[in-house]
Amino acid sequence: MRSPRSLGLGCRLCSGWLLVFAGVGHLSLVSRDSRGIWQLILGTIYVIGGIFPLTHPLLGVGAITLLLSIVIFVEGTLDLTAYFTRNECGSVWLLVNGLITLMLGGLISIHLPWNSTGAIGAMLGLNMLTTGISRLMLGITARSPATRVAG
Repeated sequence: MRSPRSLGLGCRLCSGWLLVFAGVGHLSLVSRDSRGIWQLILGTIYVIGGIFPLTHPLLGVGAITLLLSIVIFVEGTLDLTAYFTRNECGSVWLLVNGLITLMLGGLISIHLPWNSTGAIGAMLGLNMLTTGISRLMLGITARSPATRVAG
């Protein structure tokens, strides 16, 4: 049977790889998106935020939690900034994702020293899920026939 410390290490490594893969996903959208600078900034922050727990696996849960809350706050801020700079149909999904992301970042940072690695992973997964849904809905809205006729 594994010790609780080794289980926490596995969760931290898994969270690190999730952040790296999410960052690569954002970086792959740089040339496709009309506002690729936001994808570049967000992808870079995700990759750096993911590499940190991978290169420092024995770092405490508090430090990893602080790093994740910073990454999530930056993502929420960038989504809100992208919402207020866009004037497109369906950009309300950026607002929804930005608000949910800021709320998750706040939940993580409020309970910073007491978070378990499972809670951190669940919130990171929820963040990635809401980001994916918002991007999917933004893409569907942008491709709808009414949007093409209006644009």
